[in-house]
Amino acid sequence: MEDLLKKIENGRATVGVIGLGYVGLPLAAVFHRSGLKVRGYDVDERKVTLLSEGKSYIKHIGVDVVKDLSDSIRFQATTKLEDLAGVDIYVMCLPTPLGTHEEPDMSYVFGTSELIAKQLMGNQLFVLESTTYPGATDTDVLRILTKDNQLEVGTDLFLAFSPERENPAGSGDEAVETSIIPKLVGGVDESSGVLAAALYRCGGFKNVVKVKSARIAECSKLLENSFRVVNIALVNELKLVFEKMDVDIWEVLDAAETKPFGFKRFNPGPGVGGHCIPIDPFYLTWKAKEVGQRSEFIEISGRVNASMPSRIVDKVQLALNDVGKAVKGSKVMLIGIAYKPNVDDCRESPALKIWELLLDLQAAISYHDSFIPKVPKTRTHKRLEGVESVAISEEILSQQDAVVIVTDHDNIEYDMFKRVTCPVIDTRNRLRRLKGINVVLA
Repeated sequence: MEDLLKKIENGRATVGVIGLGYVGLPLAAVFHRSGLKVRGYDVDERKVTLLSEGKSYIKHIGVDVVKDLSDSIRFQATTKLEDLAGVDIYVMCLPTPLGTHEEPDMSYVFGTSELIAKQLMGNQLFVLESTTYPGATDTDVLRILTKDNQLEVGTDLFLAFSPERENPAGSGDEAVETSIIPKLVGGVDESSGVLAAALYRCGGFKNVVKVKSARIAECSKLLENSFRVVNIALVNELKLVFEKMDVDIWEVLDAAETKPFGFKRFNPGPGVGGHCIPIDPFYLTWKAKEVGQRSEFIEISGRVNASMPSRIVDKVQLALNDVGKAVKGSKVMLIGIAYKPNVDDCRESPALKIWELLLDLQAAISYHDSFIPKVPKTRTHKRLEGVESVAISEEILSQQDAVVIVTDHDNIEYDMFKRVTCPVIDTRNRLRRLKGINVVLA
């Protein structure tokens, strides 16, 4: 342990980052900026090629950041896992989606861990950043990494969990630079925790918080995201309740927000999206059932949030019916398909679910999203793949039967909606202060 600790503290350690996506790439950049040698691995040849050319494939990560990596002898990107053999530290940032029955799909993590186990040489640290269920690190990952070798955790191999807290650039003050987000670490034993804390502290993070165990770190991540899921579901449900009472939820939220203590604002919307919020809490519900418990708040919240896209479609139907039109054959334009404003990520976006439901009703759908010029490959929306964004203008909007603002990017000129004559279904309250338009709050 002492030799590895000295290498980390002296800046001589080599870090292998597994997965160069929305979590792994900014993490690799922070490590590299601190002076560490970094090798990045990803199965996507396109990403590796773009990195070698100094080009960014993630909109909020600037070309200057990527160019610093590509121009450096301390950074190497590869599609060959064997190129990481001999690194001092492995940090895994791979997807952990849900299966068809909302069970954890750990295939990316477990499969890659099996390959890494074959090239472990001892005196190395392995850190899992991928969100998982409590106990995954100190049981399943540990077992995989040690089953076919003689390595002993805490002596020859060190293992820790550090939840990713990446916040892709959003609107206003939401964007947070990776290195200033407090970094939580928990080892499967004390030595592993000490080494992991040293890695992030010496690797460029301003505030490293070491907790007692990997399980505490795992549970913290699940609590953080469950907190958001439950509160978003609460305001989504209250929106429906207050609507029946002819009360504007947005005015209620503005009023409640004047209380300086005991209240945190969450806004309603068309549903939840991204790689964390719609997925991570169900890792906890699955594990709870395994130990004979129920997490009913989370389960109910999941159902409420999952129901929102269909409620938006109901609003579209009613708005069209009010002007004497059926959904079938109507031209409907979706504004924004990213899962949140100002990002180029549509994973689990409610916009895609709304799109699918409208297609089922035989509407003619187009979309505008300058952040996502073409719908990428997804796990669950195959018939949308490859569809391209269309330009937005008053003329194009005037040709629609209905417009749905699903994701309100800041780069859209919303004043043009003043002159739109078709129904505009606003799921984000973006047009609240515009006058003279056919806005339907949804």
